[in-house]
Amino acid sequence: MISKDIKEYGLSIGYTKVGITSADNFTEYVAEVVSRGDKYDILNFTTTNPVHGATPKNIMQEAKSVIVLIWDYFQNDFPEELKKMIGKIYLARCYNPLPGTIAYSRLQLMKSYLSNNGCMVNSDIGIPARWAAAQAGVTTFGKNNFAYVDDAGSYIVISAIVVDMEMDYDQPTMESKCPPNCKACINACPTKAIYEPFKLDPKKCISFNNWMTQDGRGSISAFIPYELRETIGCKIHGCDICQDICPLNQKKLKTPKAVDRYIEQIGQDITLPAILNMTDEFFTNRIKPIMYNYIKDKRYFMRNAAVAMGNSKDQKYVKDLEIALVNPDEMIREYSAWALGKMGGQDSRSVLESRLANESSDNVKKAIKQALA
Repeated sequence: MISKDIKEYGLSIGYTKVGITSADNFTEYVAEVVSRGDKYDILNFTTTNPVHGATPKNIMQEAKSVIVLIWDYFQNDFPEELKKMIGKIYLARCYNPLPGTIAYSRLQLMKSYLSNNGCMVNSDIGIPARWAAAQAGVTTFGKNNFAYVDDAGSYIVISAIVVDMEMDYDQPTMESKCPPNCKACINACPTKAIYEPFKLDPKKCISFNNWMTQDGRGSISAFIPYELRETIGCKIHGCDICQDICPLNQKKLKTPKAVDRYIEQIGQDITLPAILNMTDEFFTNRIKPIMYNYIKDKRYFMRNAAVAMGNSKDQKYVKDLEIALVNPDEMIREYSAWALGKMGGQDSRSVLESRLANESSDNVKKAIKQALA
């Protein structure tokens, strides 16, 4: 009876779907990740990565079941200018939610309910969420590597809670509802990160290069490869291209939605110039409320804004990049130089030539010379 009660409670507090699966090791998932070789060695930078989480009993000996919670984050719409730059899941403020947010409170309510009903609870194991969701019968797989729910499409966030109680487990849905010959997501991906159905090279993914490329993450650095910068376009935090092109998502995209009033209000301030040369106050009041998920240092958002400006080739950004070209942070100067070179034009060239004479960093000098070449 507890399984039925858990599902009903989850739905009552706003979750779209709730499923339950065993906490036995996800051996098939681990084998799949290992089979893809060095494409996934980036998972090793943290001890809470999904490969470790795929053996939950090694982390929580009492683990018996996994409660999988699905939430449809695309119930409200967002300003078009922001959707061009920022993934919808971040605009919805629901991924790795901060204390004080509705999404965080909803998860805490669920954990409290489980605890009050005699369960030992752990939501920090890092369970491979999409795999667990299919094992729990609440999602299917898309060729773009996202999890899908009927009606909500792939615009969902998945939370997994491990408990020490055996329950009634749902029938797995380890399948795909994608049209057999469809390659829309593969063809649309500008970086070719999706190299075949159901297979992704994360190191080529725009989202990865937006937020995972930070110093202090094992073998990962803050450097975005030159060959990928141009394909990133104007995305500064996340990318929805492979989701928005998907036939299975068209119904959700076309469903009328009310505008998210909070995002509509603060979004007026979120522009590429404001991000590139942001103050600490702007970071705290405008960026962190939306894009706190992976990036804790404003310099990476500033870097991403420089890349977006360069790819836009819009001359109106020359003055903003000129300001950034004297930023104390060497990385910001280096990416601003790249952006000016990408933008082209006499104004950009004049700014670069002027800065070259005064630049002290060898790395930035190199970037300026490459931009002028």
